[in-house]
Amino acid sequence: QVQLLESGGGLVQAGDSLRLSCAASGRTFSIDRMGWFRQAPGMEREFVAAISGNGVFIDYAGSVKGRFTISRDNAKKMVYLQMNSLKSEDTGVYVCARGGGSTWDDWGQGTQVTVSS
Repeated sequence: QVQLLESGGGLVQAGDSLRLSCAASGRTFSIDRMGWFRQAPGMEREFVAAISGNGVFIDYAGSVKGRFTISRDNAKKMVYLQMNSLKSEDTGVYVCARGGGSTWDDWGQGTQVTVSS
C-alpha cells in the first residue's frame, strides 16, 4: 500500500496560480501511474490529470488542459500539479491517487483549493 500526502492548497483569486504537491511513501513509486482528482461541494469526484510512471504519458481533463501541468520526481517520490489561470470552477478538494493497472488503488486525504472570483 502507498501513503499519499497532499499539500499546497489555499485561497486564491481568479487568475492566480497554485502548485500542489503529493508525497508518496510505502512502496516502489517509479512504476506507478499517478493522478490528481478533485471534488467540488455537492459534486462527484472528477479526474483532473494523470501521468505514467516514466512521465511519458500524460492526460488531462478537457476543462484544465492548457492551464494545469502534472509532473513527477521519482527520486523524491513526488507528484506535482501546477495550476495556472485558476477559475472559480476549479474550487474543490484536490486528491492525489496511485493507479494500479486499470484502477486507482490508493488515495490521499486531499487539499482544499478555493478560487474567489
